[in-house]
Amino acid sequence: MGPVAPVGNFKQAVNFSGLPAKQGLYDPEYEKDACGVGFSCHIKGKVSHKIVSDARSLLCNLSHRGAVGADTRDGDGAGVMTSMPHKFVVKEFNSLTKCVIPPMGQYAFGNVFFSPDEAILAESKQVFTQLAESLDLRVLGWRVVPRDSTILGPAALSREPIIQQPVVVLKRAYGEGESPETTDADSFDTKFFERQLYVLRKQATHKLGLEKWFYICSLSNMNVVYKGQLAPVQVYNYYLDLCNSDYEAHFALVHSRFSTNTFPSWDRAQPMRLAAHNGEINTLRGNKNWMRAREGLLNSKLFGDELDSLYPIIEEGGSDSAAFDNCLELLVINGVLSLPEAVMLMVPEAWLDNDHMEDDKKAFYEWASCMMEPWDGPALFTFADGRYCGANLDRNGLRPCRFYVTTDDIMICASEVGAILIEPEKVLSKGRLQPGKMLLVDTKEGRIVDDKELKHKTASRCDFQGWVDQQILSLPRIHEKLKANNVKLAPTLDDATIADDRRLLAFGYTLEQLNLLVAPMASDGKEALGSMGNDGPLACMAPQPRLMYDYFRQLFAQVTNPPIDPIRESIVMSLQCYVGPQGNLLEMNAKQCARLKLPSPVLSMEELEAIKQMTTINPSWRVKTLDLTFAKSEGTAGYKKHLDEVCAQTEAAIAEGYKVVVLSDRATAADRVPVSALIASGSVHHHLVKNKLRSRVALLVETGEAREVHHLCVLLGYGADGVCPYLTFKAIAKLARENALKDCTNADKAVRNWIKAADGGILKVMSKMGISTLQSYKGAQIFEALGVDQSVIDVAFVGTASRIKGITFDWIAQDAFAFHEKGWASRETVQIAGLPESGEYHWRDGGDPHINSPASIANLQDAVRSKNDASYAKYSASAYEQIKNCTLRGMLDFDYDSGRAIPLEQVEPWTEIVRRFCTGAMSYGSISMESHSALAIAMNRLGGKSNTGEGGEDPERSMKLANGDTMRSAIKQIASGRFGVTSYYLSDADELQIKMAQGAKPGEGGELPGHKVSQSIARTRHSTPGVGLISPPPHHDIYSIEDLKQLIYDLKCSNPRARVSVKLVSEVGVGIVASGVAKAKADHILISGHDGGTGAS
Repeated sequence: MGPVAPVGNFKQAVNFSGLPAKQGLYDPEYEKDACGVGFSCHIKGKVSHKIVSDARSLLCNLSHRGAVGADTRDGDGAGVMTSMPHKFVVKEFNSLTKCVIPPMGQYAFGNVFFSPDEAILAESKQVFTQLAESLDLRVLGWRVVPRDSTILGPAALSREPIIQQPVVVLKRAYGEGESPETTDADSFDTKFFERQLYVLRKQATHKLGLEKWFYICSLSNMNVVYKGQLAPVQVYNYYLDLCNSDYEAHFALVHSRFSTNTFPSWDRAQPMRLAAHNGEINTLRGNKNWMRAREGLLNSKLFGDELDSLYPIIEEGGSDSAAFDNCLELLVINGVLSLPEAVMLMVPEAWLDNDHMEDDKKAFYEWASCMMEPWDGPALFTFADGRYCGANLDRNGLRPCRFYVTTDDIMICASEVGAILIEPEKVLSKGRLQPGKMLLVDTKEGRIVDDKELKHKTASRCDFQGWVDQQILSLPRIHEKLKANNVKLAPTLDDATIADDRRLLAFGYTLEQLNLLVAPMASDGKEALGSMGNDGPLACMAPQPRLMYDYFRQLFAQVTNPPIDPIRESIVMSLQCYVGPQGNLLEMNAKQCARLKLPSPVLSMEELEAIKQMTTINPSWRVKTLDLTFAKSEGTAGYKKHLDEVCAQTEAAIAEGYKVVVLSDRATAADRVPVSALIASGSVHHHLVKNKLRSRVALLVETGEAREVHHLCVLLGYGADGVCPYLTFKAIAKLARENALKDCTNADKAVRNWIKAADGGILKVMSKMGISTLQSYKGAQIFEALGVDQSVIDVAFVGTASRIKGITFDWIAQDAFAFHEKGWASRETVQIAGLPESGEYHWRDGGDPHINSPASIANLQDAVRSKNDASYAKYSASAYEQIKNCTLRGMLDFDYDSGRAIPLEQVEPWTEIVRRFCTGAMSYGSISMESHSALAIAMNRLGGKSNTGEGGEDPERSMKLANGDTMRSAIKQIASGRFGVTSYYLSDADELQIKMAQGAKPGEGGELPGHKVSQSIARTRHSTPGVGLISPPPHHDIYSIEDLKQLIYDLKCSNPRARVSVKLVSEVGVGIVASGVAKAKADHILISGHDGGTGAS
């Protein structure tokens, strides 16, 4: 993480949003938070101060779900939202102004943050007032909020804003005088008033913004938000209003934040204007991009021409919760959807494979899927707008939510039981909110609205079933119709064999890729199983040219949100996607369903041909194929030029009314060089997003490059709607023709197997990031780049982290020509027939370097067996050189010249240094008892620490051997499978390590095959011999950083002597996650690299 100045100098160290500016390895975009939420609500809408005071108990009892900094007065953020306290507002403003406050609902009131600088404060208030007047609104007066700043910690105090409260009225109703001209509720245009308030909030935010410390917590005629960078126990002591007995409300919604870092960010505290959020939205970047793209289609009767002044809808610099709230606010103010209906649209329940769901509700959710991708991630949303107060759990249900209803018509909802003390005889009913379900109180009707009733009523608003049946085009049905019309769809296979296929060479295929990746998927219908770990070079360091996909690393969930177990949670996972022109988000009509439904993003050659030919049966669906190849004679300069041309051609195609654009490199030939399909699709996607055109077209990719699941995922992650890896399919057909596939000679079946395996692989990759639906994963860009220059990122992968920079368009073009030369050499060369062996996976002489080469292993074995110092020196030198060839760390070296020598007696003796040695965490089930025991004995002799791995440890190993040695491992690991974790195991440790992720396979679980589960291993793991053991991807009791904090506490109680360690895996932003783990009271944090190994799979 980049350096941050001490608290006293925070103004220099942070930007105006309160978070530090991007510097070094730190980027504020990777800030994470989790939280506790809850509300207390009178079902009949009866106001009282008791509701507000009960919320204080609720908030304080959620303190353990929040966090504090090193100074306990610096909270991470907390707040409360209440209904409008009319009695309080009237009383307070009557003492400040001669103006009469109009009736409830005819004025707006809220908290606004301003800069403490008097000149900026005066300017901001003036701009705000002028904007209000231009919108037919009038500011009656301002009130300075009474606060107790003495309770704040130094960080919070350094960014404490001035907080003032305006009262805003509708000028046409109030007039220019000191009392309203009319207060008739029937003639008052509430909808227009709410619209103008929303426009005022948006325009004032855009014009002033966080750079002037300006932030509107809330400005509404229905509710008010008090929040700040506070600990939960500070909220009511800081905001004295909340303790005033005249402050009466019928609901109070609270939020306690656990941020991974405690920077003084007052605006990121919650609740937001309509909602509070516990969890993390994993798909945020995709949601933001798609929302920006939709702005080009938005049209509203309510806003009219003023809509343009509201963009961007999602304000820059906000958290994921703020982005969600921005979108929700637009949908609700627009008026087509009520608050609960808008939440249903944005956070749908799992409906696709749910056979128990009613057809009308399924049809509504299918309409919603045509409109917007889910805001996916483990999330509990609480929301309120004055009438409704409720909570909604996402489809996975991985956030806790409990509720009580009392005999005096109070509903209490919170992240856990016991947040408010209730006498048992007062409890009328209680329960737990189920996945995808909504808890809703309608205070206007004075009742709890059942989830089933709400969704049936919503699904009955329109004939969604008719819309879906008549408007949605289904690819399987199009395929059937075209075949029935005798349209030729089947591809033809050329006579070239695998060994002499020039296209395979030109696209960089190797024998290893076909044998180890493609063939097993085509034969078995699933990805090959094998031990993981990588000792080869990074793509940016490889001596041979690599495809662009190899420069990207998939991000994964750890700590702040969990990966999903795709086997256990299969009902919530979906690859179905709707592509093509989207409808206007601010309306509700049948045309919004006029989209193309793809059951899978992986398209066979027949399916892609069906899409290309669909105009014959659906004339309005015109398809344009754009060539991704350029003339070889143009040289490397032609590469970037052609990318720009493809972007321009796509924009022109949209203008001409084409609904599908296919980017194809099929024209690759001796005189035509292809640009990377990944760079092309990413460039086109971002070009269209930037110009607000992306939601007008389906973007399909027909490429010879994609052959692995990772390739498909990167294409989809950067905006492709569907991919047809035609060259892989042709290679499979040729393998079948040449009898090179195990137990499969039918080419069609082999291709179907490969697609099935690819679909399963995409689901697994999505689940690593905790994402359930392809709609949410698509365009979400959940990758980091290693070795890609910013000039490339800014064109094709906007917003992706690329820490070490690297390859430019010139180098990419040279690699493209190098690949092309392999297929069609510019001059006659003598080559061995067949595909090359690159040495990418297995060491091959002349291939890619590996850290562990056969010669270095032989030297190590000789050194150990015969105690040969010369062999060890050779091994050491070889390993040092190979690490320099393969890893980034190998490129670092000590700067001896500028160093200062110190006396040898000041250097720690080796006997002390070795005490810090630790072994890797590998269970003896994976590496054998002999290896595991030898490592443990060696570490104990040195005074270091060995690690059990996740397989437990036999208590007998703690006993001393005859020669005084012991096989006890000092570090006991607790992993997701909890194998062998007993009270004795925990108590017999010097360090307890919680494994959140593993370098070789972050975000994935593990599998110990049945043949490795011997009697002794089964006894230690408390399982059955011969039965395979699976570790799930997540700990099923850790779904947030608060849960991890609880486990750390429990482990410290089980063994107060032991340090508690948490194992993370390196990725962009891991430093921010690690700082959150430190705040969860971990004693030690281990960050694994990407190239770890595993003895299991």
